[in-house]
Amino acid sequence: MEPESVDVAVVGAGFAGLYALHRLRGLGLRVQVMEAAGDIGGTWFHNRYPGARCDIESLQYSYSFDAELEQEWNWSERFATQPEILRYLHHVADRFDLRRDISLGTRVVAVAFDEAAGTWTVTTASGREMVATYVVMATGCLSAPQTPRIPGLEAFAGEVHHTADWPRGGVDLAGRRVGVIGTGSSGIQAIPELAEQAGELVVFQRTPHFSVPARNTPLTPEKTRYWKDHYQELRSLAREDTPTGVLYDFATFSAQAVDDRARDVEFEARWDKGGANFAYAFKDLTVDEVSNDYAAEFVRRKIREIVKDSAVAERLCPVDYPIFTKRICVDSEYYDTYNRPNVLLVDLRQEPLERVTEAGLRTSAQEYALDVLVLATGFDAITGALGRIDIRGVGGLRLKEKWAGGPRTYLGLMSAGFPNFFMITGPGSPSVLSNVVVAIEQHVDWIADCLLHLRSVGAQRLEPTVPAEDAWVAHVNALASATLFVRAASWYMGANIPGKPRVFMPYIGAADYRRRCREIAGTGYPGFAITVPGAPSGEAPPSPRQPA
Repeated sequence: MEPESVDVAVVGAGFAGLYALHRLRGLGLRVQVMEAAGDIGGTWFHNRYPGARCDIESLQYSYSFDAELEQEWNWSERFATQPEILRYLHHVADRFDLRRDISLGTRVVAVAFDEAAGTWTVTTASGREMVATYVVMATGCLSAPQTPRIPGLEAFAGEVHHTADWPRGGVDLAGRRVGVIGTGSSGIQAIPELAEQAGELVVFQRTPHFSVPARNTPLTPEKTRYWKDHYQELRSLAREDTPTGVLYDFATFSAQAVDDRARDVEFEARWDKGGANFAYAFKDLTVDEVSNDYAAEFVRRKIREIVKDSAVAERLCPVDYPIFTKRICVDSEYYDTYNRPNVLLVDLRQEPLERVTEAGLRTSAQEYALDVLVLATGFDAITGALGRIDIRGVGGLRLKEKWAGGPRTYLGLMSAGFPNFFMITGPGSPSVLSNVVVAIEQHVDWIADCLLHLRSVGAQRLEPTVPAEDAWVAHVNALASATLFVRAASWYMGANIPGKPRVFMPYIGAADYRRRCREIAGTGYPGFAITVPGAPSGEAPPSPRQPA
């Protein structure tokens, strides 16, 4: 059977894949999306655990590419739940007739470049092959669940569920003994809900995380109307003038520029307002250790005020890394949950985890009998989904081998040796340090403008040069090294994955990144080798247009 042939193969049907399909199809290109899951939605299809919701306000965590879509969709809450976000994505897929070019239940296992033909062959788990001129990886930053290597896990007689692969019909926990391993973002969202459902809940914590209250509320008609009336200018402000792609109240002065009382008043106001806005109370909280300590100690004081058992409160207080250097969590009554009589916190630093038994989980101190074990153990973030596919570029070079010492990209969009191969929100781009929907739209638009440019000059092939890639990696590392982010063993650094290189992967500063991408596209794509038949090798013709 002859392989199918398309212009663009897109892998993944979440926020990124859906927009890539819509935008590239609009250029007259033949586009096919392949999605491993049984439905669209990406991370919002898989992460349906109790309490799952977005930690960016729903009015901002949404597409901006279509003004009518912005006006017709109505969000119900300040921070949307997983089911509501999934309904939104289904609405988008139906509204723009996207499903006809999406193959569901189609897991891509290999992507290989044919140098002679100048095309990519995409192979699925079923053996189906597709030949494409361009490949766009829309596989997501948080889509490769990490299952811990715990001795005896396969021997457990009860149920085991990962938060990133929660059963679609839910799990009946009424009256049951439930254990949760992991207190990162997913665990912090799930634990309050699990505690309400379970007969007993045992939380196994290795590293405590800082969390701030969401203060989630229904959206008022007034707030919704304000955003709909001003979406254009608000979106522009978020994209062009913020380091995150999110409209927060960004302070312009240091935490050390005010006295103790004024500082606490500001922190208190942010705590009461809710959300990650707390992280921007002062301008230097991620770059100055003294200022960071003020914020960290404020949150620790709040934990001690909320949690009635002082010993439990101390176990919940992070002390060995700066606040905000791991993903700041946004919760609904997380710390209050530890005041419930049916909830027990086990500190795995005090009593290390030894193994899972048939009946439960054993630490160095005792065995805890369980009926259900929940793994809230996060993801092989940013590069994990790419690493699980056999991606081979020029000369058979495997992307995983090239990245053995850490990911290497230019702009987080492409990697040298992999022509016509694009990554949406890849390593070396703002991705998880920004509003990922804003980041996705910017990447897809950049790719679309790039393909228009290649078409206009008759180019067949585009890839980064090694010097440009090396300079970009050094630039990303320099930005990170000027902050406190590198002080934490975070998933931003790959530290949650045994054997993964400790490299800070995101780009810090979404608006600056956007300006750099625009400048590169507008000046003929310096740093890229563009192959045009009949032109000198590697020479890029000047760009005939300024991308939007």
